[in-house]
Amino acid sequence: MPAFLETLPLHTITAVYGEAGLRDRFSREILRFAEPDWRRLSTALALASDLHRQDRRVSEPTVNHLLRVTLRVMCHYKVDDVDVLVAALLHDSVEDHPADLAGDTSGDPREAALGVLEAEFGARVAGLVSAVTNPVYDRSGDVHAQYRAHVAESLDRHPAARIIKVSDFTDNGAGLMHTTGPKVRKLARKYRPLVPQLRELINRADTPLAASVKQHITAQLDRADERFAAILQTHNLQVRAAS
Repeated sequence: MPAFLETLPLHTITAVYGEAGLRDRFSREILRFAEPDWRRLSTALALASDLHRQDRRVSEPTVNHLLRVTLRVMCHYKVDDVDVLVAALLHDSVEDHPADLAGDTSGDPREAALGVLEAEFGARVAGLVSAVTNPVYDRSGDVHAQYRAHVAESLDRHPAARIIKVSDFTDNGAGLMHTTGPKVRKLARKYRPLVPQLRELINRADTPLAASVKQHITAQLDRADERFAAILQTHNLQVRAAS
């Protein structure tokens, strides 16, 4: 991989070099940590890669998303808290693969999966993953409203989890640029109401980010809101024109 890989935006690395490029960027970045920490991060990535080995998001492997979320936290948000970075790598593990993570269990597979993470990476990592794991929603109600309520309640109590969630949100929002048809409108309706919630949470005094990083994230959220608004406005104009 080229030496200038560290200077490229994460989605450019994805588009040009794919998973191999993101893995290479990750392997370079973690070398600045002490050996026990970079080994811990490598172990977390290996576990995430195994759990999600057959998973895909639109046109790419899910591990690309996990790497971008973590690299964004590490490089753009300037976070060197290894627990947060490990949790970022594993943030979808309990939601997507509780049984694979937990193994044979007679109880709740999600609780068992969190127990496995706690045994391997510590209680704080398990708590952070739990905070960003969506519950099973009532499909007879408004799932998006339930999602927003869960995000607000969970992140209110877990300041460090806000960092993972906003990186996840940013990556999902950027993914809308590669989505077409009715799905793009559905996702815009899902994500746009979260923007003011995340903006307020990120700018709280107890969110463990530098002031300059909070400003950077706020600007990104503002651009995301503009993008979501444009998507929904275009759809509304098309509906009116057709009626």
